[in-house]
Amino acid sequence: MKKEDIGIFGEERIPKKEKYGKVDAVFETVAERYDLMNDLMSLGIHRLWKRYAVELLDLGKDQVVLDLASGTGDISKIIGASLPKGSHLFSCDPNFRMLSIGRDKGIDSGLIGGISHICARAESLPFADFSVDRGIIGFGLRNFTDIKSSLDELHRILDIGSRLVILEFSTVESPLLSKLYNLYSRNVIPTLGSIVAKDKASYQYLVDSIKNHPDQESIKKMMEEAGFGRIEYFNILSGIVTIHVGFRL
Repeated sequence: MKKEDIGIFGEERIPKKEKYGKVDAVFETVAERYDLMNDLMSLGIHRLWKRYAVELLDLGKDQVVLDLASGTGDISKIIGASLPKGSHLFSCDPNFRMLSIGRDKGIDSGLIGGISHICARAESLPFADFSVDRGIIGFGLRNFTDIKSSLDELHRILDIGSRLVILEFSTVESPLLSKLYNLYSRNVIPTLGSIVAKDKASYQYLVDSIKNHPDQESIKKMMEEAGFGRIEYFNILSGIVTIHVGFRL
């Protein structure tokens, strides 16, 4: 099997064509307890990270905004609550159950106009070339079947000069914090998954997917290779979480 045909699922090296189904099955299982688990695992801090990422989007009037890998809609809800005049938000996720929960959350909070929900994969997006003005991915990049193809696809649909923001777990730079974080990840997260979500395996996948995700400089390089420029990244808690910002050239 060629190197470009191999994907990483947790600790496994599998054919890329199999990764989508495996990841989809994980989120199908955890969807109902996903928000609760996020709050427990991060003590609610993930909500602040998401707000900061949305601020870096620099939203304006008459824009088409894409929340890719929108999951249960936390970021879509933040964007939709203050969507500028004339702008439209597309909340997009490949897992229908996650997307449905996000849609229902939005409706319950009064978000009805200016938002559409699309079930689609990052590697094949139903948008025309140069048709999107802002793109954001919140904790979804590491789950993509093919990160390179997904970034190429985002470059295709974003208009020239448009901004892409990627919020993702990353590589911790502080040696001490890295050790503490690894202990927490290996021991606490799977246990919480077992007790709260009744699914230890899915949250073990979460831990493994973070460990095997490319580091900050690698993601920056991949964005550059896809055609993005003026790329900056901002480490939060020494890189437990990182926000990359780039522009479509």
